[in-house]
Amino acid sequence: MGRLDAFDVGAKKLTIQTEFFPRPAWRFETKVYLAGALKKVYTEEIPEGDGDLQLALNRFHQAKMDEIAAGLQKMKNVGGGS
Repeated sequence: MGRLDAFDVGAKKLTIQTEFFPRPAWRFETKVYLAGALKKVYTEEIPEGDGDLQLALNRFHQAKMDEIAAGLQKMKNVGGGS
C-alpha cells in the first residue's frame, strides 16, 4: 500500500513516495528523491488497527508534500525568484 507523486523542479524531477510497513511496528515512511537520489526519509509509527490505513497514508503523504512545497516556495522567495 502506498502513494507516489512526481514533480518537475527546474530541470530535475522531485519524487515523493509514501509506503505502509507492518513490521517491526506499523509505520508510514515517506522517501523524497531529487533526480533519482534519495534526499530525505520521514517515518511515523502508527497504532495497529488504526482504521482506514489508505486514508491515513494519504493524509500523511499530503502533509509531507505540503511541507516540501512550502520549503521550496520559501527557498524560491529567499533566492530572489518571483
